[in-house]
Amino acid sequence: MKSLILAGASALALATPAFAEIAVQDAYARSAMAGAKTGAAFMVIENTGDEDDRLIAVASDAAVKVELHTHIAGDNGVMRMVEVEEGFVIPAHGAHALARGGDHVMFMGLTAPFEQDKMLNVTLTFEKAGEMVVEIPVDLERQPDHAMQHGKTGGMTN
Repeated sequence: MKSLILAGASALALATPAFAEIAVQDAYARSAMAGAKTGAAFMVIENTGDEDDRLIAVASDAAVKVELHTHIAGDNGVMRMVEVEEGFVIPAHGAHALARGGDHVMFMGLTAPFEQDKMLNVTLTFEKAGEMVVEIPVDLERQPDHAMQHGKTGGMTN
């Protein structure tokens, strides 16, 4: 009986994928002004696992449509936002910053105004780690962090 249980446990262990260990740090959301129809969320996503993972989707009841976006330079040099359908790689033993002026979560058609200190429930979906629900505070007063805009996460604290 013992050997049967051990064999079953071993088979289950081998059949279970090694999920990445994902943590969200320093998350906040904001809109440009009162009455805005759009908003954005920023955060640092850390992966302490041994395999790269990918943030592939995002959802929230805070907006009619929620997408992963980035900024790119257009032909005329003007920056524009575009959806990133393939998502963002979260490297093994590394982090990926979603920051103002770069990659971010975009909320379009807000269902209610983003009010200071209100909490937004957001579901992040990862290729390997699956779904993760996070509460993101609205912080309309936060100023851009120059280090985050360049994707540097070293030295940041919660």
